[in-house]
Amino acid sequence: MHDQLLGTTQPVLSISLEPGESIIAEVGGFAWMTDSIAMAAADNAWLEPRLCVYTATSEAGTVAFAAKLPGRILSVEIGPGYEGCLVRESSLLAGTPGVRITPEAGPSVPGSSGCHDLGLWRIGGCGRAWVELSGDVVRHELTAGQSLRAHPRYIGMFDATVAVQVAELQGLSGRDDTYPCAVLSGPGMVWLRSMPSRLGDGPRSACERAVSLTGRGRLAMAMAAMTIQRSSRPRKIRS
Repeated sequence: MHDQLLGTTQPVLSISLEPGESIIAEVGGFAWMTDSIAMAAADNAWLEPRLCVYTATSEAGTVAFAAKLPGRILSVEIGPGYEGCLVRESSLLAGTPGVRITPEAGPSVPGSSGCHDLGLWRIGGCGRAWVELSGDVVRHELTAGQSLRAHPRYIGMFDATVAVQVAELQGLSGRDDTYPCAVLSGPGMVWLRSMPSRLGDGPRSACERAVSLTGRGRLAMAMAAMTIQRSSRPRKIRS
C-alpha cells in the first residue's frame, strides 16, 4: 500500500493498493478509482452501514479521496499506547483495515438547527487513518487540568483522552442571542481548523442515504447503480 498527496490548496489523497489489499472509507467518499477496485460491505457495516471496503482484486489499483474544502490532509498513526482520536464526521477520508471506525454523537450543541450534536467518528484499533481539516491547522496540546474554549465549528480533531462539553453563551448586546462554546479539557492534543464549517455535515448522496437507511442488504444495489457500463459508447453531444 502506498499513499500520495496530490495538489496543494485542495489536496487529493491517492492510495495505491496491491492485489488483495484494501482500505475502509465511506461508501460515497471516493473521488475516483481504477476498475480493479471492488467495493463491499465492511465487517462492522451492521453497526455503521456508511462504511465499506475498497479492495484491489486481481490487479493493482488506485482509489482517490478529494478534500471537500481547501485545507490539509493528515495521516494519523493508531497503535498500542495511543487511545485513538475523534474527528468530525465530514473530516474522515479513509483508514486501513486494522483501524476501528465507529460513530459517536458527541455532546449536544445548544441552539444548533438540524443537527443537535457534534457528530464525530471515533478512530481506534491499530493502523493508519487519513483525515482532512479545512483551512490552516493549529495544534494545541493540553496538559491534565488545562482547558481550551473554542467555537464548535473550528474543532477538527482531538485525542480520545480529551473531554468535551458544549455550553451556551449569552450574547453581550442585551438581546436574547446565544452562542455555542465548546470546552476541551486535557490531557491530550487538539487540532483546530481555521476554516469554519457547519455544526453538522452536509447532505449525503442518494447512494449514501440508501445504504444508511437499509444497511448491508442494499449495498449491492447501491453499487450496481454506480457501475460504469464499459461496453457502452460515449454519447455524441449535439450543438
